[in-house]
Amino acid sequence: MTANPSKSERAYDVIKAKIVDGSYSPGYRLVLDQLARELQVSPVPIREAVRRLEAEQFVQFERNVGARVTGINPTEYRYTMQTLAIVEGAATGLAAPLLSASELAEAAEVNDRLRASLRDFDPHAFTALNREFHRLLCAPCPNPRLAELVTREWSRLASIRDTSFTLIPGRAAESVDEHDGLLRLIKAGATEIEVEAAAREHRLATLRAFLARGARGAHTEEDRA
Repeated sequence: MTANPSKSERAYDVIKAKIVDGSYSPGYRLVLDQLARELQVSPVPIREAVRRLEAEQFVQFERNVGARVTGINPTEYRYTMQTLAIVEGAATGLAAPLLSASELAEAAEVNDRLRASLRDFDPHAFTALNREFHRLLCAPCPNPRLAELVTREWSRLASIRDTSFTLIPGRAAESVDEHDGLLRLIKAGATEIEVEAAAREHRLATLRAFLARGARGAHTEEDRA
């Protein structure tokens, strides 16, 4: 392998990571010369990395502006959240009777950390903890294909570069309360169907809040017109 592809791969990994974690938010302008200086490479591997990110729809080029981080695709977000609600709900329902007392205690501890983080809210840190909470509840799922689908949709959600809690921060506190309710259901020995329904509704509530926020934004733009 030549030096340039290696540098291009490194630049791709660094830039993509910053897009996914929100350091480079939608609309952020990627200045190639500046990135080259920061990563201590020539502009060539930076350009190759950005073109690759453009092909993956992380970046778009605008005339007379250059490369910008793309915004959230509401349609892709909706489809992913709907799918995740179904597969994660089913996985959580199947996993529920297999969760040990120590695993439930660990999930409760993560949710306590989520609640504590509300005081100094960082949506990206919150999202990481939120995923850990759901990972713990899905971990004992006895269906490996279903578990694989859940992981795939989590990855797809990350690739959209959205933490919905950035746009709807008020949803975070509601989410933590719903986690408490989900844990109570499981501890009380609720049926697989009851747990599945609660986990599915939990995801869909976040989706509804996101879509409602989008609708409010559209009305605001109409009022300004």
